[in-house]
Amino acid sequence: MEDERRSHDQEFVEYVVKSIVDHPDDVKVERTIDEMGVLITLTVNPEDMGQVIGRQGATAKSVRTLLRVIGAKNNARVNLKINEPEGSERPPRPAAEETAAPKESAPAEEKPSQSVEEAIDDLNL
Repeated sequence: MEDERRSHDQEFVEYVVKSIVDHPDDVKVERTIDEMGVLITLTVNPEDMGQVIGRQGATAKSVRTLLRVIGAKNNARVNLKINEPEGSERPPRPAAEETAAPKESAPAEEKPSQSVEEAIDDLNL
């Protein structure tokens, strides 16, 4: 009975992912347990990666959030890893310094065109 309860997380991921992809027969969900908790590893057809990840990762983030809820209910830490399929054409991630917003260079200190005294004189006070 305990094995059934432990595999709810795996069954959940399999059910949700098969429901949203075009190639449900290609969905593979593996479950491993280590000192860090439960790791659910998901493999899908390369054509279905966009559906699994969603816009800006929203779908994957939602599935991970629900897995955390399932894990909390069972006093376990559950993580989801989505395997990148063979032959993926996703461009490599840029290095951290390339993704940071470009820093504006501090303006070079300009020499004042006139002294403080001259500026006060120009005010005609």
